[in-house]
Amino acid sequence: MLDPVLSRELDSVPDYDRFATVDEVHEGLSRLAAAHPDSAVIRRVGTSRLGDPMLCLTVGDGPRDVVVAAGPHPNEPIGGLTVVHLAARLCADASLRASATWHIVGCLDPDGTRLNEGWFAGPFTKAHYGRHFYRPAGDEQVEWTFPFAYKRSYFDRVMPETLALMRLIDATRPAFMTTLHNGELGGVFYYLSRAEPELQDILTELPARYGLPLHVGEPEHPAITQLAPAIFLTPQMETAYDYAEALGQDPTELITGSASDTYASRYGTLCLTAELPYWMDPAAGDTSRTDVVYSDLIRAQAADLRDTVTVLSEALDGVSADLATRSPFFRASRFFIPMLAGVATTDEQRAADPASDRPATAAERSSCRDLVHSYRLRFGGILLRALDGEIAIGNATPAIRRHARTLGETYEKWCADAESQTSDQTIPIKHLVALQYGAILAGAHHALRT
Repeated sequence: MLDPVLSRELDSVPDYDRFATVDEVHEGLSRLAAAHPDSAVIRRVGTSRLGDPMLCLTVGDGPRDVVVAAGPHPNEPIGGLTVVHLAARLCADASLRASATWHIVGCLDPDGTRLNEGWFAGPFTKAHYGRHFYRPAGDEQVEWTFPFAYKRSYFDRVMPETLALMRLIDATRPAFMTTLHNGELGGVFYYLSRAEPELQDILTELPARYGLPLHVGEPEHPAITQLAPAIFLTPQMETAYDYAEALGQDPTELITGSASDTYASRYGTLCLTAELPYWMDPAAGDTSRTDVVYSDLIRAQAADLRDTVTVLSEALDGVSADLATRSPFFRASRFFIPMLAGVATTDEQRAADPASDRPATAAERSSCRDLVHSYRLRFGGILLRALDGEIAIGNATPAIRRHARTLGETYEKWCADAESQTSDQTIPIKHLVALQYGAILAGAHHALRT
């Protein structure tokens, strides 16, 4: 049974019919600062690489600090709505802010988020989402460009946006921090920086309030430690490095920097990430056995990813000599296509492990299927946007036109397959914001009283 105060706050979330743009989030936080000068102040904490201000609203003056930051990945906009609602409730209800000073960052990657805003108002189909999708190359992602040094890996190319979050963490030494992520398809799962059984119970109870399953299929990386069903220990780059090294892969080709929760761990900060999908798949929570052998499932996933890499590589290689720009879409393509090949290699090696000779669960089968569709629509969409950009500036060489046309035809088939083979049950945005808001309140309450 959820705490009555938490239940009341969940019910305070309004309806939404679209996600908020960067400007709308910043305007919402600025209005709250103007309306509540005695309890809230807004300030600039950094500047994006393209010159956009990064705004932080500080609410309250409690003895301990909480950091909440939206938009760590630019294709994850639930947090923009969540931080405005969170800030509004903190301003309106002194009891919610009594034990902490809250620092709320409107968007950690404003440049990248603006490149996703074409799908924020819908229609919420996978085809529309994929054709307006953008995610930066690994060394341009705020969440994965914190300093990292381990064995042969060394990363210190910290971006301005990452530096802004580093400075905020250093200045506040927060008791609790969350960067607001979300997934795409399936069920709800969480990352915690350490085991917290009491909090874990609340987190796993929240999705059922909205009829959503927990994600009990494949974790995002094979080396991730599970604390409880749908609760995972926050990934450490050292663990990912050792895992790749043990498989005979070169970890330095796969790993960029570290993450915000690792950086904040020096202050004993409890960090939480709630991963919420846009589309719900009931099979995400189904642990029943299927007649599919797990090793065959992983091997088939690897084969599908290899086919995807072949298609994308042919297009990228075929236009490379003709390019007039170094757009973020091309930089992302050059990062993600080799990454997909690396995922396929890992899957092939996992399939050869005798431990994989077991029945797959329905959730595992669902998450493997969804992963292939997600990667095709994400990274095919990014590369098509790169080719569109070349054509738009007049660089429509025969090679660029040809590969834009052939990749576009393949992409249409990928979209049709994704729409027909995966769930199309769109989750109400209100429910997504409420879940994220509830996880923030539960996590902060737990951290502030321990």
